[in-house]
Amino acid sequence: MSNRIKSIDAFRAITMLLMIFVNDFWTLSGIPKWLEHATATEDFIGFSDLIFPAFLFIVGLSIPLAVAARRNKGFSNRHIATHIVFRALALLVMGFFLVNYSNITPELMPISKAFWTSLMVVAFFLVWMDYQYLGKITPNVQRTLQLVGLLLLLGLALIYRSGSEAAIAYIQIRWWGILGLIGWSYLLNSLIFLFVGHRLLFVTILFLVFHLLHLQEFIPLGEGRPIRLIISASNYSCVSAGVLAGVLLNKLKLYPKRLLIVFFVLGLVFLLYGWELRPFWGGFSKIRATPSWTLVSIGVSYLTFLIIYVLVDVLNWDAWTRPIKSAGAQTLTCYVLPYLIYQILVFLDLIDLPNPIGVGGIGLLKSFLFSFAIIGLAALLNRYRIRLKI
Repeated sequence: MSNRIKSIDAFRAITMLLMIFVNDFWTLSGIPKWLEHATATEDFIGFSDLIFPAFLFIVGLSIPLAVAARRNKGFSNRHIATHIVFRALALLVMGFFLVNYSNITPELMPISKAFWTSLMVVAFFLVWMDYQYLGKITPNVQRTLQLVGLLLLLGLALIYRSGSEAAIAYIQIRWWGILGLIGWSYLLNSLIFLFVGHRLLFVTILFLVFHLLHLQEFIPLGEGRPIRLIISASNYSCVSAGVLAGVLLNKLKLYPKRLLIVFFVLGLVFLLYGWELRPFWGGFSKIRATPSWTLVSIGVSYLTFLIIYVLVDVLNWDAWTRPIKSAGAQTLTCYVLPYLIYQILVFLDLIDLPNPIGVGGIGLLKSFLFSFAIIGLAALLNRYRIRLKI
């Protein structure tokens, strides 16, 4: 068996493909309820509700590998910690702008919402382009382009308007967005792992601490408010569960049978524990980030990764992953690109599709093809060495 765990890239690619797919549901109607997000008042887990925790899980799963890779290159803990902080900051900034984009009031803006959003994506690329991969760019040119990108983001922030004429609202922290939620949970888990390392006991304790913090969010200790780590401990728990999986992979990769048994048992334990907590801790709800939803999602992630690991790393059957390979390698690019493509579709008046293209099964096929189109576009940009990297 190869030292490289190919199933991690495959799992990341599948998760990104599905995230693009479910994020396109807003353009559809008449799709099955089981595919959609559950509402805040429903005790239910839709297929869409499982995608984000799976992404958090794969973020955690990648942390031990990323830290080990940098240490193997001779980087100090201080250097790695700085890198972690800047990566998290990039995710927070992008998440901040993407959240505010969705709240724009077009009538109050000096430019159209589509143009503002397109400039935002351009700014992201200017600031966080993988300039080393691009090549033929001197450090001075790189710094200039990044400065232009930062100034562009500042300008977009200054002209931003939402709300109404009677109560104009400016750009602000509303919630952190998907990228911001990833940023906060990645930051804390990575910094702790940097100093805890591959010690299984400490990594397990870390998950349990996040889990207990998550439980007390629903029954605060004493009469005060619950302890909160910027965002719900649900997100930290999902990443921490991934870190635990990454440590187990490192320790058991030479013993595939043991690895399969451990991951299978952990997946079942999380599923059963989440189900048993359901009546006591708010039921299943992604929007309220209940413990039962979090635990079941973690269990699904363990078992899904186990299946992919068997197919890709044990049976060496990975040809099926090639069409979506760029989603695993250029994940951030794939996530950001739809925001630009949607604005182009708005300009071309192609967002509101006629029946039956945007309805039911045909609509789902359209969204699935859209996901592949985004991944293909990321692959095309990569051929010209254009990609985001933080």
